[in-house]
Formats: sequence, structure tokens, C-alpha cells
Amino acid sequence: MKMLKQFFSGIYNLILGLLVTGKHLGRHAITLQYPKERWPMPERSRGVVVLLSDPETGELNCTACLLCMKACPTAAILIEREKNPETKKWEATKFVIDNTICCFCGMCEEACSFDAIKLAGKYEFSVYDQSELIYDRDYLAEIGRDVPYTPTVKKKPAAKKPAAKPKPEGDKASAKEAKKPESEKDDTPAKAAENTKAPAKTDEKAKSDKDKSKTQTAPDKADSDQPAKPEKNEKKSKEDSET
Repeated sequence: MKMLKQFFSGIYNLILGLLVTGKHLGRHAITLQYPKERWPMPERSRGVVVLLSDPETGELNCTACLLCMKACPTAAILIEREKNPETKKWEATKFVIDNTICCFCGMCEEACSFDAIKLAGKYEFSVYDQSELIYDRDYLAEIGRDVPYTPTVKKKPAAKKPAAKPKPEGDKASAKEAKKPESEKDDTPAKAAENTKAPAKTDEKAKSDKDKSKTQTAPDKADSDQPAKPEKNEKKSKEDSET
């Protein structure tokens, strides 16, 4: 039984394969005549590492920030830099990539923020001697001249809004009163005017009271000026009345 199952399963798989080949018999064959013809590599393909340069000036975009060297997990990148005394900017005096230990992970390209390094779609760099796989700065720049790239647009920081000037206290109070309804508005100016008038009225009242007090005290003073009768005369009058 097992032999029969294996026999029929083999025939079934053979027929499936023949059907697939029969579909393509009448079609045009797609064959590239390598190396005369080459298949175009996609944009994000990871081939050999190259250094990019400015298409207008031809200068390298590398700023010798060492980010790609620090991000490389296999330590395949070696950079030496010096500061230019005129521009006071770092410049890479030595840029070496060892393709014998490079794993083509693309972390150097992701770490670079100046469009200076890229994994191009070039894959034909096989050699007989491994020492030829160590590329220096000049060779990396040469093979990267014709590599197209889209420069990243750097966003400018948003302009800071000027701080609002502190308003004086008088303006704040007037603004608050303007916001209040008419029923809740404070009548402090009218009250202040009334308070200024009140002292004048009190002064007039005080003068009238003084005049009255003078008229009342005048007869009292007259009475006080008369001499007091002696007590002896009072006693004699009492005795005469008794008799």
C-alpha cells in the first residue's frame, strides 16, 4: 500500500510541474545577458558603502562627526579628523571601510544626519586579494560620485514668540472693571467725590454748633458773675418766719 501511495503521489507532483512549465512555453523568455545586461537594483538595496558629495561643489558631505563609526556594530569604519584652522570645522583626514568585516546592516547610513554615507546598489566588488576590499576616502568618494540621493530637508526651529510685557496695575484694574457687568461695577470714583465733599459739610456743622454753644454759655456766665448771698442772711430770715 505504501508503495502505491508513493507511486501515485510522484505522478501527481510530476503533472503539476509539467503544467507550470506548459504555461510559460508560449511566452517570451526573460533572460539577462550578464555582464552585458544588468538588472537595475532597487533604491533601498544594500550594496557597497560609498561616500556622497555635493553635486554642485563636489565636496564631501562628511563633517567628521564620528556617528557612523560609533554606530557600526563590527567596527568596520575608521575615521581620523582634524580641525581646519580657517573654517574651524572638523575635516576627515582618514576614512577607511573594511568590507571584509562589514555586515551591510545600514546602521551607518541611519546614524548619519548629513547625507554623507550610503549603501549603494553596487554589488560587483569581488577581488582575488582581500586587501583590495579595504577602501580609503578617495576611493569611497570616487565610486559615490554617480550615486543619486535625495538630500534630507532640515526643519528650522520655530521662532520663539516675544514675551508679553507686564501691564501696569491701573490698566489691569480698568480691564477687570470693563469685563464686569454694570450692576457689579465699583462706584469708587463717585464715593471718593462724596468723601471729598463731606469734610466741607462737617466744617459748616462744626461752626454752627460753636455759635449755638456761645449763645447758651453767655447767660450762664452772667449768673455766675453775681455775688453769692451769705448763709447768715438765710438763717435770719428762717428765724423771723418762725417767730
